[in-house]
Amino acid sequence: MIKNKITILIFSVLISQIAGVIGAVLNFSSLGAWYENLDKPFFTPPGWVFGPVWIFLFSLIGVSFYLILISEAKKEYKMTAIAIFFLQWLLNILWSFMFFTLRNPFYGLLEISALLASIIVMISIFWKINRVSAYLLVPYLLWVSFALILNFSIWRMN
Repeated sequence: MIKNKITILIFSVLISQIAGVIGAVLNFSSLGAWYENLDKPFFTPPGWVFGPVWIFLFSLIGVSFYLILISEAKKEYKMTAIAIFFLQWLLNILWSFMFFTLRNPFYGLLEISALLASIIVMISIFWKINRVSAYLLVPYLLWVSFALILNFSIWRMN
């Protein structure tokens, strides 16, 4: 039983971190001249902040997902929670594609708006299953809200 829970925890955290790895690969080609030459608002964090913040957030997301997977909730609730988890996972990756790979802050803005909405839905669904799992997603919600404001500002300035 304990081995199984440890395996599920490792899976949950790794699947979350994979979104970050894919996003980093998608960002790589544009982090040079294109991104550096964009006009950015005064509140843009230094580049070195993003990696550690995302690693921390993806870890929290993974633990949150783990709590859902091991819960004793009804199957239909868990399936809905798993579906919204993977929807936000995909949307998280797509933002990097829209903003960095396509080099399009407007598409990024549209996409991050959908990501933020999916996070809100995920928190509300997770709340019904395990409140701790929902609380663990609050930093993610706050960071993506900040990222939306940053994305909006970059779009407006360029």
